[in-house]
Amino acid sequence: MLIDICLPVYNEEKILKKNADRIFDYCCKADFLFEWRIIIINNGSSDKTPEICEGIASERMLIKIITEPGRGRALKTYWQESPADIVLYMDIDLAVSLEHINELISPLTENGYDLTFGSRLLPASRIERSFIRELSSRTYNMLSRIMLGHEYSDLQCGFKAIRKEKFLDIAGQIEDPGWFFDTELIAFANHAGFNIKEIPVNWEENRWDQRKSKVNLIKDSLKFMKNLARLRMRLNALRENREFMTIDIVSEND
Repeated sequence: MLIDICLPVYNEEKILKKNADRIFDYCCKADFLFEWRIIIINNGSSDKTPEICEGIASERMLIKIITEPGRGRALKTYWQESPADIVLYMDIDLAVSLEHINELISPLTENGYDLTFGSRLLPASRIERSFIRELSSRTYNMLSRIMLGHEYSDLQCGFKAIRKEKFLDIAGQIEDPGWFFDTELIAFANHAGFNIKEIPVNWEENRWDQRKSKVNLIKDSLKFMKNLARLRMRLNALRENREFMTIDIVSEND
């Protein structure tokens, strides 16, 4: 079984090599019961990220170039063409502890799950981050549960894995090229009836001493609210279409 560990990167020259090496060293020592590769997906970087990628490329650390920025676009593009059985992604800042990699993968390889993702908001999770980001995250996830009707605690944690074949089933419905990709992925997987598991993670906000986060809280919060409203309409349309098809099939059988 082949698993691609994907690292979408955009202007990450300050932390890319150090953290990519950390992930590689960890995986080499972990003695995983599966074949793995690290895929660095450079999506539209304008700093020295492309040169750094070339310098660290190897047989197990491959480089994928996406000319336009956007984490969602980068992941969707590569995941559709990946030869792996399972595709996983994590943020290059390594906010999620690497010890959770096997915990993310084992439900897919051993317990029949289709999608797994980390949560910073489960009771067993441990997090270190600013109050404003904690408030923002909890507010967003509360609103998403109300608007989308799901029961998950944390949609936006950058730590997810999915069976490649199951991703292909919903890839056509995922549209957002940026951060909202995560919410769409879970929402459409949930709508499709995928077997989904949330796992608690240790998460540490560690960007402040290296560079500013690319997240603009006010601007992105407003954008997320608009995206949630639009996604709710799309999901409702899919549900109505499914109900219509069910009624139509029943009528034909009468």
